[in-house]
Amino acid sequence: MPTKSPTEMIALPSLSSEHFAVPQVEQFTHATTATHAPRILLLYGSLRQRSYSKLLTLEAARLLEAMGAETRIFDPHGLPLPDDAPDTHPKVQELRALAQWAEGMVWTSPERHGAMTGIMKAQIDWIPLSVGAVRPTQGKTLAVMEVSGGSQSFNAVNQMRILGRWMRMITIPNQSSVAKAFLEFDEAGRMRPSSYYDRVVDVMEELMKFTLLTRGSSAYLVDRYSERKESAEELSKRVNQKSI
Repeated sequence: MPTKSPTEMIALPSLSSEHFAVPQVEQFTHATTATHAPRILLLYGSLRQRSYSKLLTLEAARLLEAMGAETRIFDPHGLPLPDDAPDTHPKVQELRALAQWAEGMVWTSPERHGAMTGIMKAQIDWIPLSVGAVRPTQGKTLAVMEVSGGSQSFNAVNQMRILGRWMRMITIPNQSSVAKAFLEFDEAGRMRPSSYYDRVVDVMEELMKFTLLTRGSSAYLVDRYSERKESAEELSKRVNQKSI
C-alpha cells in the first residue's frame, strides 16, 4: 500500500502544497563542501585609543586564525551615522563588502549606559537587511561579546542577540562578557590568563564549529515556505520598502 504524504494525511486547507517541502536530512548530504578557510568579520564598538572592545576583538581574531580562519577587522573610524551620508560613502561600501565576504561574524561592544554603544549600532545599521531579494547576513554565523568597566553585565550581548536574530543570522549559544576590562589586559594590549580569557576561547571555538557545520548548508537552512510562495519581484519589493 503506497505511503501517503503528510499533506494527504493531514487536512491543511490554507497550505500551498506546491511550495510546501518536508525537511529532509538527505538535503544536508548535498551541501557544498567548502575547502577554503572560514571567513570571519569582526566588528568592535569603540573609537578610544586604548579600546578594550578592540583589544578583545584582536584577541578573538588571533584565536580564530590559530583555529584556521581567515579574519578581517573593520575599523569604525570615519563611518558616518546612518542616514547622515549616502550608502556610496567609502566606509559604508567597505563595511558592506566585508559583510558580503564573511561567512561568520563577531560583534564586540562596550556596555555604555546599560546598552551597546552607538558606534556598534551604527555599524550594524549600515549592513543592509537586503540587497535586491538577497539578505547578505542570512544564514551566517554570529558570536557576541562585550566589555564593561564595572561588574559583569549582559545587556549589550542580549541586545546584539536580538539584532542577530532580526538579521537572520545563526547566533551561537555561547557568549563572553568581560567585567572590569581595564584589569584584564596588559600594557601591550594582550589579554591576561583568566576565566574570562578561557570563555573567549570557548566562544571562538564554538563559532568555528558552527561555521564549519553550517556554511555549506546555509541556503537550505534559511529556505522558507513563505518566501518560496513569493516571486522574486514580490520579495524584492517587500524587503526593500522605504522606511516609514
